[in-house]
Order: sequence, then C-alpha cells, then structure tokens
Amino acid sequence: MDRSLRDDIRVIALIGGGHTVSHFLQLTLPPLFPVLRVELGVSWVALGLISSVFYAVSGIAQPVAGFLVDHFGARRVLLSGMVLFAAAIAATALAPTYWALLPIAGLAGLGNSVFHPADYSMLNTAVSARRIARAYSVHQISGNIGWVLAPLLVGTVTHVAGWRVALLTAGGVALAATLVIALQTAGLGPRMPPLARVHGVGLRADLRMLMAVPILMAFGYFVLLTASTSGIQTFAVPALGAIYHAPLVLATGALTVYLVGNASGVLTGGFLADRATRHDLVAAGGVLCAAALTTLLASGTLPLGAVSAVMALTGFSMGVTAPSRDMLVRAATPRGSSGKVFGFVYSGLDVGSLIAPPVYGWFLDRGQPRAMFGVIAAVMLVMIATVVQVRRRVTRAHPAPAVGD
Repeated sequence: MDRSLRDDIRVIALIGGGHTVSHFLQLTLPPLFPVLRVELGVSWVALGLISSVFYAVSGIAQPVAGFLVDHFGARRVLLSGMVLFAAAIAATALAPTYWALLPIAGLAGLGNSVFHPADYSMLNTAVSARRIARAYSVHQISGNIGWVLAPLLVGTVTHVAGWRVALLTAGGVALAATLVIALQTAGLGPRMPPLARVHGVGLRADLRMLMAVPILMAFGYFVLLTASTSGIQTFAVPALGAIYHAPLVLATGALTVYLVGNASGVLTGGFLADRATRHDLVAAGGVLCAAALTTLLASGTLPLGAVSAVMALTGFSMGVTAPSRDMLVRAATPRGSSGKVFGFVYSGLDVGSLIAPPVYGWFLDRGQPRAMFGVIAAVMLVMIATVVQVRRRVTRAHPAPAVGD
C-alpha cells in the first residue's frame, strides 16, 4: 500500500467517524417520538416542532460555520461542534417538560452545524482527486451507519431502562467517540491549515460567490432532498403502521433496511461517480426511481411482506445519488472556498428539515399517511430539475476545478 493511499484511508476514516457521530445524534430523538407523545401528552405536530427548532438553528449557523472553517481551520471547529451536540443530547434526558426540549434542540442544532463544512473542507484538502468521489461515498455511508446505530441503541436502552437513560447513554457514547477522534486527529491539524485568502477578497465577494446560480441550485436541491427524506426517517414508522397495519417491529425494521439500502446505494454511487462524466444523470435517475417507489408505498396496495423490500430499494435509489451530487457541488466550488460553499449548500438540508416535519406530522394528525408519502414523491420529482440546472450552469461557466481545495 503506497503512502498516498494509506494517508487517504486514514483521513477518510477519521472524518467518517465524526460523521457517524453526527448522524447518530441526529436520530436519537425521533425514534422516541411515539413514547414522548404519550408521556408528554403532545401532538405529532408538536414533536415535529422539536425537529424544526433543531434544523432552524443548524441551517442558520451552518453557513457561519463554513466561514469559521475557512478562517480558523476545520479540525478545531469540528471538535467544538461535536462536544456541544453530544452534551445537548445528554441534556435532553434531563428535560422536565416538553417546552424544555425546544431550547436544548437549538443547542443541538448549533453543534450539528459544523459537520458538513468542516468535513468537506478536510476531504477536499487532504484526499487525492482520483479518490474524492469514493471519499464522499464513505463519508455518506459513515453518516448512515450512525442513523442505523441510533434507533438500535436508543430502542434497546429505552426498553430496558427508559427513554431518559437512553438519551444519557447516547450522549455519553458520542462524547467518548469525540475524545477518540480528537486524539487520533491531533496530527492532522498542521497538515490541513486554512488556505490563505486572496488579496482583496472580502465578505461582499464571498456573498456574491454564494449567490451564483449553480450554488443556489445546489442549495435548492439539498432543501428538497431533506424535505423528502426527513419524512421517511422521522415518520415512516407510524405512517407504515397506519397504512399497512404493520406491527412496530416490522415498521421499525422497514426503516432500518431503508437506511441500510441507502448506505449500499452510496457505496455503489461512489464507484460510479469516480468513473461517470454526467453526474447529473446519475443523480436524476436515482431520484426518479426513488419517487416511483415512494408512490408505490403511498398506494397502500403492497402486501405487508413487500413493504421492507420497497423501503430498501427506495433507500438504495437515493443513496446512489449522493456522491454524484457532491461532485457537482465540488465542480461549482472556487478554490479556497470549500468551507463556505459546502456550509451554505448543506444548510439546505437544515432548511428542508425545518419545514417538512410539521407538515408531515399534520398529515398524520389528520389520519392521512398516504398523502404524506405522496407529497414526499412529488418533492423528489422537483429535485430532478435542480440537479440538472446545477450541471448545466457549471458547464456553461467552465469554472476552475477545486482540486486541492
């Protein structure tokens, strides 16, 4: 194994570990919503509001985190956010009422805001260009692993000791993982300093860069992406139970295989994106398949035994798109601006997650889970237009590649 490959693997593994922690913490609370709804005596809309507060703060703070990453360095910003996020989840276990959960969710969102700008800045700087799509793929898979682990840990501990102990455990595990990552990345900081700013470039030029059409289209893509996937991740379990009369074990299993399918798709998409020349077609094709499968779920005509298979295929179809969409964003990113650009476009994930959960909760409160899946499918179809526009505008502008950024 040559040194370059060895270095790439180390960097990808460490940054991927941080992304696992991020997604693990994101999905510690939603699996507990059925329990919290009964114990706290609140509606699905109220529970969706917790997610909205979380993603509102994260969305506002993420572009700011991108500027901090480019100015102070990614490692310092990343570790600070990880500690804050883990501590906030642990503090959630101590909340005496529903209303106490809302400000804690805001602190958790602040911690969550650092991951994408810090992670992509480090990957774009440290990983060889010929492996960058696979690095994006592993990064995404690492996050999906966190999504898979969170319901398993939280569900198991809740069954044994209650939801408060489960959240304390989740926060403690995340803090321990943060310590390990901090120790293992100690030598990476000096090798990945923030790039020097070009003389004469200021805030106004940075904002003008972020308002370029390809960047705005990428931002819109991420808004729609999470507006669709957050509905599945947050409310698929009760929705499948209502549509198909699926028992809780089967419904939660369907969510798990969706996440596993998504991870498999991301891995496949990484190899595909390192070889593809039309990343927009890869992304559009995957989204179209996912929309068709989600429409099938909404129909209510599937036999119960087929629900998990369709969920897994839906996750796979969306997962294939992830590395290609990141390659499109990379192509639109000026040199030295990875933190700002990825921080801005990925804040679209938070915007979508802010808007969508209360809407989907409203459908469930009205007893319309099929309509929820129908809206998700429609949002996916709109995504296709945005990703095509990103590629078209980038090709027209012929920007300099962000190699070594």
